[in-house]
Amino acid sequence: VQQTLASKMISEMLLLLLLSATVSENTQPGCNLQSLKPKGVAKHGDIIIGGIFPVKVMDFVTENLFMEKPEPQSCKRFVLRAYRWLQTMIFAIEEINQNSKLLPNITLGYRIYDTCRQVSQALEGTMWMITGKEEPIPNYRCEPHSPLAAIIGEALSGITMSVARLLGVYSYPQISYSSTVDLLSDKHQFPSFFRTIPSGILQAHSLVRLLRHFGWTWVGIVAVDNDFGELATQSLKQELDKTHICIGFSETLPTIYSPERIHLVAEVIKRSTVNSIVVISSETYFFPLAKELTGQNVTGRIWVATLDWSTSSSLFQHDQVSLLTGTIGIATHKSDIPGLKDFLLKNFWEEAFVCTWPRNVTDQTTAVYDLGDAIKLCTGKEDVNKLNISFFDVAESRITYNVYNAVYAVAHALHDLRVCKPGEGPFENGTCADIQYLEQWQNVRFKNKLGEDIYFDAEGNAPALYDIINWHLMPDGTLKYLEVGRIDFSAPPGEDFIINSSALMWNGGQTQVPRSVCSESCPPGYRKAARQGEPICCFDCVFCSEGEISSQTDSTDCLKCPNDHWSNSARDKCIPKVIEFLSYKEPLGATLASISSLSSVIPVAILCTFIKYQDTPIVKANNREVSYLLLLALVLCFLCSLVFVGYPMMITCMLRQAAFGIIFALCVSCVLAKTIMVVIAFNATKPNSNLQKWVGAKLPNSVVFICTMLQVILCIAWLTSSPPFPEENMKSQPGKIIIECNEGSTVAFWCMLGYMGLLAIISFIVAFLARNLPDSFNEAKFITFSMLVFVSVWLAFIPAYLSTSGKYTVAVEIFAILASSAGLLACIFFPKCYIILLRPHMNTKGYLMGKGTFNNY
Repeated sequence: VQQTLASKMISEMLLLLLLSATVSENTQPGCNLQSLKPKGVAKHGDIIIGGIFPVKVMDFVTENLFMEKPEPQSCKRFVLRAYRWLQTMIFAIEEINQNSKLLPNITLGYRIYDTCRQVSQALEGTMWMITGKEEPIPNYRCEPHSPLAAIIGEALSGITMSVARLLGVYSYPQISYSSTVDLLSDKHQFPSFFRTIPSGILQAHSLVRLLRHFGWTWVGIVAVDNDFGELATQSLKQELDKTHICIGFSETLPTIYSPERIHLVAEVIKRSTVNSIVVISSETYFFPLAKELTGQNVTGRIWVATLDWSTSSSLFQHDQVSLLTGTIGIATHKSDIPGLKDFLLKNFWEEAFVCTWPRNVTDQTTAVYDLGDAIKLCTGKEDVNKLNISFFDVAESRITYNVYNAVYAVAHALHDLRVCKPGEGPFENGTCADIQYLEQWQNVRFKNKLGEDIYFDAEGNAPALYDIINWHLMPDGTLKYLEVGRIDFSAPPGEDFIINSSALMWNGGQTQVPRSVCSESCPPGYRKAARQGEPICCFDCVFCSEGEISSQTDSTDCLKCPNDHWSNSARDKCIPKVIEFLSYKEPLGATLASISSLSSVIPVAILCTFIKYQDTPIVKANNREVSYLLLLALVLCFLCSLVFVGYPMMITCMLRQAAFGIIFALCVSCVLAKTIMVVIAFNATKPNSNLQKWVGAKLPNSVVFICTMLQVILCIAWLTSSPPFPEENMKSQPGKIIIECNEGSTVAFWCMLGYMGLLAIISFIVAFLARNLPDSFNEAKFITFSMLVFVSVWLAFIPAYLSTSGKYTVAVEIFAILASSAGLLACIFFPKCYIILLRPHMNTKGYLMGKGTFNNY
């Protein structure tokens, strides 16, 4: 099976071999084996710095089902960016060699190997650098006089992890310029690993900050199906779990090209409602998916790019423009390295025009990229149209800057070892390492040529600084990424996340931030209600109940208003409750008060009429003194309803029911007395009747006094034990504070009403039994009607009183008072007034006697 298909197996086998023995510095017979001619470039020096770069890659790695001999796999596609990284390493080493202050009298050499983005080839190149031979011999070092100081690389985290495990066995420092996976920070597994790029957990944290900034709570994840993709996805999910961002789907991209898998992922994206998709992959594995989505005309998605492809120009192809416009992501910080552009131009000129610039005889560089056969000298007059201008745009270099800093980190660490004084060294007992036979080196901190502080923390990570990248559609129809912000973890709060919203462009050339949510935000006045079986980002908006509010967007709960406040109609704020009582200023209160006042004038007028005609038979025949008392009581009944109108106070609450109960008891007692006297007077006219001694004013006065005093005693007991009092009723009606009188003792209240009803019923029964007495003017009939009206009114009052609240309860009671008073007044006195005023001929003793009516009972 080819190495490309068994890279992980080879990695583990090599580790087992390497753990079985230590490195020998003696030349062994195996060192003379036939060379495999690894693809790389080397230069001798006192100390060697290794490098591994993915300069050439396979277009696709085809799947092998072990059913037939696999087709040969070869690296054909030249990666210009990776070649620039390689040249940057060479540039930095040559720049250091020319620096008299850094590692004086020591020449740095290098061995650089092309990994073809394959683990197997990366391990082969690493072993080549460790052993010193093109044919790797584990645990043997064939060039003891040129020690390997460190290895720079690799770009992909999956390859870097395999190399880091190998180098950790030998304690060789490794500095990656592009690997971000968090696991590499574990010093137990990777004790000699460092990197000049921030760790993946900070990348995940930065991506989440981007998602939160734009309000994208419904996201998808597409990651490459390898260790890097899996670990980076785990880091991102851990960060997402700390927020309210939900994952709509999580799919993987095959590392071995599979049209079926790519189509399946494209279908998931197409069907999903997710608009924001985080892609954790290099452009190599993402490219087939982008091509498939473009073929299916899938647009409108916002792609969130990781460091691996956020600045990849290989995706800026014409047929991907509609898909990738508006892509936003993060990229490592960039800087313009002085002198690098001229260096790259010189080297790339040789590649482009198959020529070589004149070299010094002492230059021992050997390259493998078809330069060795060039016999033509470069003149500088070649056709510059063949050059790729973007290759020289070092101001846009990001990984290039990381490579540059990685080389200088090795150089400064070696310099610190060289100038180390015994007793002050970084190792045990202050000892110093021998720079010619070093196996591991201490941490380092320095300022590079651009004045930036470069160091590694305890986990071997560099300080985190990201640029926010946005892919814009240019007027010529091409894509170009622009910096629109920055994330700086070393900056103070408020300055650590800066973004220029006006510079953003989204898919379709829109400037408005697209939406990516499972459910639209709940506005104030609503709360979120989770949907059963769905992520928390998928919810329904439920309107807050009365008395509750939510003043913020996406509230999870509605808050209750204070007791004296209520929710407004929008349920987004609490407002003071409306204070309600039956006021003289409102129509209902003013109307009832007016009726009460006007109605009280009628019994006064009748009383005046009766006094004027007090000697007429109709007045005398109906117990004149009791009639006067009843008329006065009716005046008070009409007026007592005024106590129920207005703001309830302690004194008015106590007077309301007591005055009403006593006055009405007086009225009904008077009616009862009149009824009894009708019966006694009629029966007293019969021969040998014993009732004649009861005829007169003594009996009715006693009845009135006793019946009224019983009510007075009941009311006094009520007011003494549990009197009515004013209170604020906040519960009976939503949004209102009802100022009302609490009856204190409801038992006493209903006893008072019950006693009054008892008197009315007795009067009704007695009058009903006497209704057929043979009189021309039989008052018993009118008393019967009056009691019928009275009882009907108060029986209707009970359910009405219990079913209403607030001022309407008071209004119902006032209406019952007025109606029952009017019923008594109309049924008992209006017929008499009719005769007195309109039929005076009937108001004579002869008329009454002629009809058999008894006189002056």
